[in-house]
Amino acid sequence: MEPEIPLKATALRGILKYVPLFRGETFVIAVDGSVVADAGFRSLLTDLAVLHSLNIRLVLVHGVGQQIRTLSTERDLPITDAYGDGPTDEATLQLALDAGGQVLAALQAGFTERGIPCALPNAVRLTERGIIRGTDYQRSGRVEKVEGALLSQLLAAGTTPILSPVAADRSGRLLRANADEVAAAVATKLGASKLIFLTSHTGLVVHGERLTNLPVDQLEPLLAGEATGMEPQVQGKARAALVALRGGTPRVHILDGRVRGGLLTEIFDKVGLGTMIHSNDYEQIRPAGPADAEAILQLVREGMRGDALRARGAEELAGEIADYFLYEIDGGLVACAALHPQADGRSAELASVFVHPSYQGRGIGSRLVGFAEKRASELGLDRLYALSTQSSPFFREACGFTETDAATLPEPLRGLHATACRGSRVLTKSLFPS
Repeated sequence: MEPEIPLKATALRGILKYVPLFRGETFVIAVDGSVVADAGFRSLLTDLAVLHSLNIRLVLVHGVGQQIRTLSTERDLPITDAYGDGPTDEATLQLALDAGGQVLAALQAGFTERGIPCALPNAVRLTERGIIRGTDYQRSGRVEKVEGALLSQLLAAGTTPILSPVAADRSGRLLRANADEVAAAVATKLGASKLIFLTSHTGLVVHGERLTNLPVDQLEPLLAGEATGMEPQVQGKARAALVALRGGTPRVHILDGRVRGGLLTEIFDKVGLGTMIHSNDYEQIRPAGPADAEAILQLVREGMRGDALRARGAEELAGEIADYFLYEIDGGLVACAALHPQADGRSAELASVFVHPSYQGRGIGSRLVGFAEKRASELGLDRLYALSTQSSPFFREACGFTETDAATLPEPLRGLHATACRGSRVLTKSLFPS
């Protein structure tokens, strides 16, 4: 039996929170042939139907690698390349056409069963790769043009375009392209808000560790390096992701499309299932508003359970909501902090600095502290204080704070330190060092 993500009690509320954010947006979904061939494919089709019902516009680009290899074995025909990266001879192209027919039939049947209108437009034009470093790539192609207007018309009509990695050049000659490269080109042309690679891998694994989220500026050196342990197919998706991100797509996801419920978990859960690569880190920090109170309370309760944060009730938090600022990834709250100006008019308490456990160790806390320092300076303050039971090494080593005596605290912060009875260390930092 295929693995399954259990439905959480808060799942529906979580989905509803994202619906206004994603309604009318375009997601380009790139599905590997191995995912189409998997027993869990019917479940994935149902997930796609859920997205369609939420008025999320979908473009589906399918691969045929698994099907080509299966046909090659069944027909005892050698192939030059299964995935469209290397040369494609005539025999391999014919297998790609036959494999594409199988995949298209499965997709059309599944979409029809679930009431999703779909179309097979000739919206991608290829051109020959030609000769590269002395190797003739024969019938392999690369994307020359994407007919964005045609795809947009279909999407506006509620129709899901299905795109194949086998397409024609301007003279009508069929060529074979890499499906991931096609998907990246389509996402860029349409200004998609997400490009999602559904593969048979768990995500972007580097040195044996799966990365859950990754800023694009950290992806580039990874791809330039060697010996990362990254699977070649996943590395190809990461390169296609980089193309899409540079082209303006803000989020790219790589995940195992065979896991039941995995696609919805990746989109609607802030932790996700695979790897999300994203751009514009600092733009994800924003001030909190009254509507954020419940989400902040849920996050800080994580810290309260381990006594990393002082206990706060909903009423106290609601009264201080204007002091909070949030770090979001893909619309989901993953970290928060608060800046409480003190009565002396010169200092502020930096409080409630907390990063969701799944996102710790990625520099998010340091970025929040840096944002708080900038905000405090703009307010004309010259000193920050932090009361910490467990994070004093972080404040000292990563943020430049120093430990001090509680007697130096301004009132009423000194009184809070005395009455909270948590034994917090007192840390401070001058915003105008001499």
